[in-house]
Amino acid sequence: METSTSPTAVSATALPAPVPQERRAGPLRWLAGFGPSGLLGLAVLLFWLLATLLGPWLLSHSAAAMGTSNVFAPVSAKHWLGTDYLGRDMLALIIEGARYTVGVALLATLLASGTGTVLALLAAASGRWIDAVLSRGLDTLTAIPSKMFALIMVAGFGSSVPMLVVTAAIIYVPGAYRMARSLAVNINALDYVTVARTRGEGTLYIMLREILPNILGPMLADLGLRFVYVVLLLASLSFLGLGIQPPAADWGSLVRENIGALAMGGASVIVPALAIASLTIAVNLVIDNLPGRAARERGAR
Repeated sequence: METSTSPTAVSATALPAPVPQERRAGPLRWLAGFGPSGLLGLAVLLFWLLATLLGPWLLSHSAAAMGTSNVFAPVSAKHWLGTDYLGRDMLALIIEGARYTVGVALLATLLASGTGTVLALLAAASGRWIDAVLSRGLDTLTAIPSKMFALIMVAGFGSSVPMLVVTAAIIYVPGAYRMARSLAVNINALDYVTVARTRGEGTLYIMLREILPNILGPMLADLGLRFVYVVLLLASLSFLGLGIQPPAADWGSLVRENIGALAMGGASVIVPALAIASLTIAVNLVIDNLPGRAARERGAR
């Protein structure tokens, strides 16, 4: 006896299951969540990161070499951003300076946020006395003005790159700790953390598996803001002559070295300042337009 199969059943079994729209357009949907201003900030930030990593290898000559052009030369086809007070090409100086401005600031920010987050997790998951000791100890650092602490460290130990990284990290560890602790304490009081303790999980498990995943998003946003603070701190130290030392140069020291061109509106002093501004604005645009943040803010209202 023949059995008839409907065309609908045949097509349903023969054709593969459609790929969900969310899976097909995952990265594109994630990028679209930034919005126009967020994408602009992301593009500028990506440009400076690529300049930090690949820029020096793409240059045909070293920016530290003595220039052969006129000092404070205007923008031209030969020198797209003009020249500095020694006749060196400003474009090459900006690209090489990104290694110090972006690289040193990023390293110091990761060190500060990582240390502050680990200490906050330990304080929230451990007993009260550990929380009290860590909080009061870091409060003493908060009481010292950041610029004053940086000047003391540089005057006492010099202004080498490792010392600048350590100094900036120490200054911003308390802020990262306070932010992470405020989040971690609230998470630590929830029921699923109590259940994990009841079934015998240790402190390290509570820190890494129960608390950390739930504070990671806000801490990444805080890391971006802290990166901006570190960039401005290092730029101000370099402008005072206490940051990156010659022959190396970051954007802050480029502004200080070429301050003589300010009266004539030279590009050699304007361009490094614009580079600092573009980096900080780009980071803020990315943070303000993180995917899902606008939806969470609408839900909170």
